Amino acid sequence: MLIKQASDIRSSEITDKKVYLNRREFIRAAAITGAAAGLLGAEALAPVSAAAKGAPHGRKLATIKKGFALNAPDKVNAWEDITSYNNYYEFGSDKSDPAEMARNFKTEPWTVTIDGECNKKGVMNLEDVLKGETLEERVYRHRCVEAWSMIIPWVGFPLANFIKRCEPTSKAKYVEFYTLYDPKQMPGTRVPVLRWPYVEGLRMDEAMHPLTILVAGLYDEVLPNQDGAPLRLAVPWKYGFKHIKSIVKVRFVERQPLNTWQQQAPDEYGFYANVNPGVDHPRWSQNTERRIGEFLRRKTVMFNGYGDQVASLYTGLDLRRNY
Repeated sequence: MLIKQASDIRSSEITDKKVYLNRREFIRAAAITGAAAGLLGAEALAPVSAAAKGAPHGRKLATIKKGFALNAPDKVNAWEDITSYNNYYEFGSDKSDPAEMARNFKTEPWTVTIDGECNKKGVMNLEDVLKGETLEERVYRHRCVEAWSMIIPWVGFPLANFIKRCEPTSKAKYVEFYTLYDPKQMPGTRVPVLRWPYVEGLRMDEAMHPLTILVAGLYDEVLPNQDGAPLRLAVPWKYGFKHIKSIVKVRFVERQPLNTWQQQAPDEYGFYANVNPGVDHPRWSQNTERRIGEFLRRKTVMFNGYGDQVASLYTGLDLRRNY
């Protein structure tokens, strides 16, 4: 089934300006390493089709609690869409790069370091992070700042459960996350497209909200590499760049952390990244979005449709200035 996309939107209008200007450098570096020859020329909104090479189906997850779904009857995107059309700059700046470049990414063994303002500092194996947790399917809207979206059945557990196990102190006002930085496995990190490692952060009440989850799977399978294996974040009322992938470090901090895209382009990306159709990106409108798998655009909904659950978190906060 052909999933049509607008052919009149240039990559420079979709991708972050600095990333776009670095595209030639990225292609040159990738060609030198031989890792991405011929794979980096696709436009940021190239057509996505069922024939696109998604992740092969992997290991089934043992136990999943079903039933947590969207309020609206949105159609869930196919496995092929979700695993072939990704933002994951560690593996390339085009949407098709991660599916190709992350194939051999090693996610076992995996550890997560806990640090900062908490009583339970240390290093945890992935098995210990997941130990005792009931994995449940959360069918969430995933909205990207470049005006496209998907409906994704993540499998995970509340981040709040993990935070409680770390025993943050009263000084911990924010949670800071780090993605793995490994140039040997991640060709995108060999060029300064972004400042590595990738960093994201949440206010403590956002992190503790029951909608915020740590993701370990997709559908009923282990999370594919290109989607952030083995552990990523999902915060459904925020833009996708807040959903940090391949987490290797969690820090509890007193001051608001500087996230990667805020550092990269502070005039375009803020800390909160709440989906707000009333705040345009400097180079494109946020009023509409295109669901992958659909041709027509649809109106963007405040907080990505989760306003009833999360709007109270921001009472008294100017969401036009705190974008």
